[in-house]
Amino acid sequence: MLKIYGVYRSRATRPLWLVEELGIPFEHVPVIQAYRLPEPMASEAPINTLSTDFLGLNPMGSIPSMDDDGFVLHESLAISLYLARKYGGAIGPKDINEEALMIQWSLFAATSIETPALKIQQTKADTDDGKSEIEVAARLLKRPFDVLEKHFSQNSHMVGGRFTVADINVAEIVRYAQGHSALFDNRPALKTWLETCQARPAFKAMWEKRLAEPA
Repeated sequence: MLKIYGVYRSRATRPLWLVEELGIPFEHVPVIQAYRLPEPMASEAPINTLSTDFLGLNPMGSIPSMDDDGFVLHESLAISLYLARKYGGAIGPKDINEEALMIQWSLFAATSIETPALKIQQTKADTDDGKSEIEVAARLLKRPFDVLEKHFSQNSHMVGGRFTVADINVAEIVRYAQGHSALFDNRPALKTWLETCQARPAFKAMWEKRLAEPA
């Protein structure tokens, strides 16, 4: 059986949202980040990214990881792209060109959007320094967000005119910056696309499970 390792409050949301879309059976193994635990090496500590058993699966100690009947894979974007290719039907690529575009957009989001978007999510805006850091991060997002705005002004989805794994991968990265409304107020096509993705029943099911986890 397919196993996905990682908590919902992590990048594991990407493959966990995807399996909700696919409706395939899987086992969720809730491996938590070690930095969130006061004593991750204690005998009573839950399985975490420093646990010996998990490091045996993923020596990097990062989540998520996946075991699909003995095929082990790490990195959330790679896992999602693999699962969509194997199980996805319309949510996966229909040909090699679509597959290349799904990889392109996923890597674009990871390299051009994720770092400043995470800075926005993780920085408190209740101090002058925090506000300044957020504004710097928002400026770094201007060009990639303009690229997405132009794309969604002409296309309903990332690839192929339909909802695919590329929408999941990109939406879950763009989400990090969602709290900074100014980035979306003047980019209506991007805002509409993200809200449409997050209105899907599978996203809501994934998000409900995320909210049920301890913060």
